[in-house]
Amino acid sequence: MDFSSALPTFIVTLREGTEAALVVGIVLAYLQKAQQTRLNSWVFAGIGAGILGSVLVGAVFGGVMVALAASDQLYAPVVKQLLEAIFGVVAIILLSWMLIWMTQQARQMKGEVEEAISEALKSDRAGWGVFGLVTIAVLREGFETVVFIAAQFQQGWLPAVGAVAGLLGATGIGVLLFRLGVKINLRQFFQVMGVLLLLIVSGLVVSALRHFDKAAALFSQISDTPLCFSTSSCILGAQVWDLSQVLPDRQFPGILLKAFFGYTQTLYVVQAVAYLVFLGIVGSLYLRSITGIQSVSNSTQTQEKLPLTD
Repeated sequence: MDFSSALPTFIVTLREGTEAALVVGIVLAYLQKAQQTRLNSWVFAGIGAGILGSVLVGAVFGGVMVALAASDQLYAPVVKQLLEAIFGVVAIILLSWMLIWMTQQARQMKGEVEEAISEALKSDRAGWGVFGLVTIAVLREGFETVVFIAAQFQQGWLPAVGAVAGLLGATGIGVLLFRLGVKINLRQFFQVMGVLLLLIVSGLVVSALRHFDKAAALFSQISDTPLCFSTSSCILGAQVWDLSQVLPDRQFPGILLKAFFGYTQTLYVVQAVAYLVFLGIVGSLYLRSITGIQSVSNSTQTQEKLPLTD
């Protein structure tokens, strides 16, 4: 059995889940420091609620796609392709935002979480405040993963296996950090995961455009409306290559390249241009956010080494 299609969701869930595990770990550590460990049960309840909410959202998405695939309605295939394309676009936006914005905010996360917990503890409903904070943190990361899996729905159930494995891996990292005290270079971990995630999201641009093209072609056939502007594709322009006989994307190593880099055995001009433009813009923003954090960190370390002067 080929588990290549499970690798992207494993990486996405591992990255997202580790971030959620950090929030949970910070909350538990702060509660212990504040001698409020009686609220730990609210933390675990929040974790369960966040995971349950994510699973329910995924079940709704999956149910809609299965219903459309089994429907005999005339335009059901068109709607299915459009939804898969829209899921892809939403996943691209959410994961790109998380990749850039959260990288910039990472060094402030501990202080912000502790401040939120401190405010919650001042309330008469401290338990609900802790529960809400943890639930939102887990649900936010879970929702991004669920949307990504929905965008990969056509690949079957294996992406869900990758998501479960990633969740277990993130849980393991949380245990190593906060229970066993193992030192892990989280900056390097998130940077490596960020590069892989950037390549995976860039590949989503190619697949989302493919779904839009299929939707346009199906609609054109059903309604007899001329929407196609090319003989080789509908809205994607001329064909760049056809490597189906040389490097098929459903066999190794093509399927591995497809999982990580968005490789497709048939590539068209619009897909190629969109891939390069997205990778160039988002990639440069991500690298700039990384170098910005490193320069701030280096500056802080330098100032700490300088002698104090009057």
